[in-house]
Amino acid sequence: MTSGCRLKCDDRLRRQIQCRLQAFAHRNHDQHRLRQAAVAITVVGVDQSSYEAEISACRVHATDAAIILTRRSALLKHHAGQWALPGGRSEPDETPEETALRELQEEVGLSLTRDRILGRLDDFTTRSGFIMTPIVFWGGPEVDLQPDPGEVRSIHRIPIREFLRPDAPILEEQPAHPHPILYMPVGNSWIASPTAALLYQFREVAILGNPTRVAHFDQPRFAWR
Repeated sequence: MTSGCRLKCDDRLRRQIQCRLQAFAHRNHDQHRLRQAAVAITVVGVDQSSYEAEISACRVHATDAAIILTRRSALLKHHAGQWALPGGRSEPDETPEETALRELQEEVGLSLTRDRILGRLDDFTTRSGFIMTPIVFWGGPEVDLQPDPGEVRSIHRIPIREFLRPDAPILEEQPAHPHPILYMPVGNSWIASPTAALLYQFREVAILGNPTRVAHFDQPRFAWR
């Protein structure tokens, strides 16, 4: 599958993603001293009434599948204005799935049930001291999203085909460091890791069927806080 292929938000794509995630042996990070967090990678339909086509390198069709991303509020103490997946710190005794479901509802107003869970990807340990667990959800072609103004500046539905661009991922080598920083291009800009690393693994595992690992990729220094 290449960036020129259509990716419709339909039952066929849902079954494909679920099948590939079930066959993927995701890796958990067991570091009890770190804080637990979870993020939601949610497949929905595009929203042609928004400007998503303007930040996408591919032509957007009404039936295309997309991923929900947000721009974090400028009022936040950490990572203000950055691209992010809906998510956050886990509450005591909360599973990653429960955390991701709660954060989806709180940040973008999307209430889903557990039967919409398609699977997991690898844990990613962040420079800021979190073990981040990505949970993949099926939102469906028609969803209504409402941002929490205290946390989210804007909501974006980025077509999955955008993450299949031939110039993705962007790897930035670091002097005297064994692992590069990974970015994912979007429009004329880019998304930084850890969000970019999770999007890249989703692309590789769920869309292309490659058992790609990403936990070794580094993050830019502005994401360390």
